[in-house]
Amino acid sequence: MKFSTLASYFQTIENTSSRISMTKILADVFHQVSQDEIGAICYLLQGRVAASFSSIEFGIADKFMIRAIARAFRVLPSVVTQEFRKTGDLGATAEHIALGGEKESGISRQDMLVGLEKSNTLPPPTSVLEVFMVLTSITALSGIGSQDKKVEILSELLAFVTPLEARYLVRIPLGKLRLGFSDMTILDGLSWMISEDKRNRAALEDAFNVRPDIGFIARTVKESGVDGLKKVHAVVGAPILPALCQRIPTTEEMIEKMGTVCAEPKFDGVRTQIHFRRSKSEKLKHTTPDSIDCFSRNLENTSQMYPELLAIGNQIHADNAIFDAEAVGYDEKTGKLVAFQETVTRKRKHDIVQTSRTMPLRFYIFDILCKDDVDLMPLPLSKRRKILKDTIDEGGALRITDAIVTDDPTVLRQYHTTQREAGLEGIVVKQWDGPYEPGRKGFRWVKLKEGEGKTGKLTDTVDCVIMGYSQGEGKRSGFGIGAFLVGIRNKDTFQTITKIGTGVSDDLWKTLAGRLSALITKEKPKEYTDVVSSLIPDYWIIPEVVVEIAADDLTVSPVHGAGFALRFPRLVKIREDKSPKDVTTREEIERMYTNQDIFVS
Repeated sequence: MKFSTLASYFQTIENTSSRISMTKILADVFHQVSQDEIGAICYLLQGRVAASFSSIEFGIADKFMIRAIARAFRVLPSVVTQEFRKTGDLGATAEHIALGGEKESGISRQDMLVGLEKSNTLPPPTSVLEVFMVLTSITALSGIGSQDKKVEILSELLAFVTPLEARYLVRIPLGKLRLGFSDMTILDGLSWMISEDKRNRAALEDAFNVRPDIGFIARTVKESGVDGLKKVHAVVGAPILPALCQRIPTTEEMIEKMGTVCAEPKFDGVRTQIHFRRSKSEKLKHTTPDSIDCFSRNLENTSQMYPELLAIGNQIHADNAIFDAEAVGYDEKTGKLVAFQETVTRKRKHDIVQTSRTMPLRFYIFDILCKDDVDLMPLPLSKRRKILKDTIDEGGALRITDAIVTDDPTVLRQYHTTQREAGLEGIVVKQWDGPYEPGRKGFRWVKLKEGEGKTGKLTDTVDCVIMGYSQGEGKRSGFGIGAFLVGIRNKDTFQTITKIGTGVSDDLWKTLAGRLSALITKEKPKEYTDVVSSLIPDYWIIPEVVVEIAADDLTVSPVHGAGFALRFPRLVKIREDKSPKDVTTREEIERMYTNQDIFVS
């Protein structure tokens, strides 16, 4: 497929608001392309050239893209900057400048290359795979002079393509494709490709949860159909979407729904999936390091954050394994665990070793998903816990979580109280005979979490995505932000649930202002639905920043798109460890509202 054809499809999707129409357009694309092309196209749909969990990044900021556009179309960078201020979108800026250049001069893209210094004399890339390879080559550049080289490659690529292609070739490296759908819509498109309906969505999602590599899944079904998904299994080095907790308000209901359960402390840390593979060289085993990869709950590769894990091979009785864990900071002098906001200071790229000394971590392991290349997820938790205890020696960075097994709601409530008194958030309760369900928020794992004194009358908080913000007045005018609009998830869209203008410290206002100003978009993102005019913010924000919100209670709301509103909301913290796909769903809000007589103290 020509990249120009793909760009036309991108444009059609961008101009489409109907989810089912997007699905059919994607299916049409997938029908036309080869097995090799479909994987590349799925990555490009994500604004990437590799799986989302890989550390392969473009590393291109707006200022470098401005240089590339200026060089490609032979205009001054100031001209690009001026147009960018009007559009708020460098893709649209590149398209507009390219169109203007053609209309005014009548010179084609190829002719405009005359006088530009070229790095090679190869024919210009025109197919999807050729363009994909050029973009991939950009991600491989690093070190001194790499940014200049990236600008050079991008400018030569842009100079060869049509204005419409330029729009998307600029957006992809910036991670701002703006097509308005999630990975789940791509899975729907793959299902529609197979059977012209969504009947295969469940099988595709199950495979994606085990191997969240959209290109790999697409290639698999293109080659082998739905049957090929049965061979998708856990692989050390590729993250598994973590199992998630549902909310149940009482221990009595937990036992009624789940029977015999295993209860574990709920730590206020950073969810971490640890992938361990022992060095295979017996001769060099003391000098060749074991392979250790770590992934956050939103699949970010966080391996460099955790130097403590370099020596865990001494604790593990396995050639390879995948563990589910919570990383929690602690005070070396007192041994006490620290709050999430202190633990998350480890989420940085520089001075990691020094930070690890001032904020050491323990990794509380609560599950094992794979051992010696055997998938353990279908096994009941009772067997997985036994395998876990046989696999890890305690005493180092790895600690197996404490747990009790019971079918008595009173015992469960007492255990919860004990954890609260110890300074933890409460307990996580798991079905003792249940399998590990990647990516699921079913009733095999549930949480009982109370924090009235810390978070408000609702005994649980709500995770929301920031949708936009408004300018501050008075003192806050210096911050550039005075209130922000947040929403919850409803499938592939986000709907408003509250607006927050109080309960935020000055330092946090400044932090938010810095984060959000870099995410401003001129147009309301397509994912935001049912926003009434009275709630429209001064600035729309690309859905990226997740915050934890406490409130007094929930009410039915005719104003907010979610149909509910949080009363007297307060910002608890920015959730650096979560992505928009992790925010609270409308279904969860409905259940919280139904059980409000229990949730509200």
